[in-house]
Amino acid sequence: MLRVAEQYAGTDTGRQRRANEDSLLARAPLFVVADGMGGAQAGEVASRLAVESFQGGLHDASEPESALATLARDANSRIHELSHSHAEQAGMGTTLTAVYVGERDVSIAHVGDSRAYRFRDGELLRLTDDHSLVDELLRQGRLTPEEAVEHPQRSVITRALGPEGAVEVDTRSYSARDGDVYLLCSDGLTTMVAEDRLAELLAAHESLRDKGEALITAANEAGGRDNITVVLLRLEELDASAAPLTEEAPAVQPASVSLALAAAGPAAAPADTTAATASAASAPPDTTAARASAASAPPADRPVVARRPRRPSPNGKGSGRRRVRLRRAATLAVVAAILAVIGAGAYVALQSVYFIGTNDRGLVTVFRGVPFRLPGNVALYSSDYVSGVSASTLTPERRHTLLDHSLRSEANAGTLVRSLELGQLE
Repeated sequence: MLRVAEQYAGTDTGRQRRANEDSLLARAPLFVVADGMGGAQAGEVASRLAVESFQGGLHDASEPESALATLARDANSRIHELSHSHAEQAGMGTTLTAVYVGERDVSIAHVGDSRAYRFRDGELLRLTDDHSLVDELLRQGRLTPEEAVEHPQRSVITRALGPEGAVEVDTRSYSARDGDVYLLCSDGLTTMVAEDRLAELLAAHESLRDKGEALITAANEAGGRDNITVVLLRLEELDASAAPLTEEAPAVQPASVSLALAAAGPAAAPADTTAATASAASAPPDTTAARASAASAPPADRPVVARRPRRPSPNGKGSGRRRVRLRRAATLAVVAAILAVIGAGAYVALQSVYFIGTNDRGLVTVFRGVPFRLPGNVALYSSDYVSGVSASTLTPERRHTLLDHSLRSEANAGTLVRSLELGQLE
């Protein structure tokens, strides 16, 4: 059985755009990248709606391709209806690339020119076909790869969520294995960085964070003409005897990094241990007695050595000490159980509160947890949502009221940052 062992998600406005119209979801086992279009703020709305359609996860994980396609079509309907009911958002649309990690396979749903790749044993394999004019011409043999790079209409896409009432969704599944790294990205990366360079950067760094940051930096250094979104996940084989994992469900936001931490579930007793216990319990009484008798009898070729009888402790003090030790052990067990319950409650409480701050790149970020660190630099919070807004663009008054680390609900923090991104924060 495979699981997501490590993940990274990052988005950057780039060097030539004023706003970030990309959105993403990074919550194992489901990952989504959407690149909005439509002018003004319509692109941001379209990509956000697409990602939010996947917030609840798959309705039927037994058929992931079908479930992914259903969610994509639902998103298309929402975006299409909104674009026809609001003049300022008319014609908006978005690309979509969604990946679901199953027990043995990785399933993909895809519309547009955002891409998915697999990096395995140093080789990069593209898993999606762009729904773009240039890619169509390439597939027809009417353009060479060299001509496609400089084609004046390379940004024209032929399929997206939103423009039409119905959309065709490409779905595929690929066999996965331990150590695979999967990359989801918007075209702000792939139009700036060639695929052979992507492979070099993925191979040059160990952690997914370093890989992701290197990809975003490379796209910006090449010109950063568009928003750049990168999602990376690494798979590992899960030992069948290991404890099952449960996944948390962070908020989904536009132009965001939505990261979730896997929490270990209760350990299950291995089947062979259970079977052994059941077998012992069902053993015939006479067999058990025979074993006990044999164990107590001395071997035939060894002399019997008389043991000195143990002297009773005066006033029964030995027995009293044993009782004290037993009481202490019982007390410690009770205290440990209470501490475990308190710890579990504290963990649950930390997962239900949020605050707004900035990340190490100065972007306004929603964090899950409380803004404190324990000794040993152990953070009591994690990044849940990175916006496309730099704190340096805020007025001092807005920084003071927004970035004061006040504890908020998920809905409150998400609404504030979404309003900030859309320029609607009063």
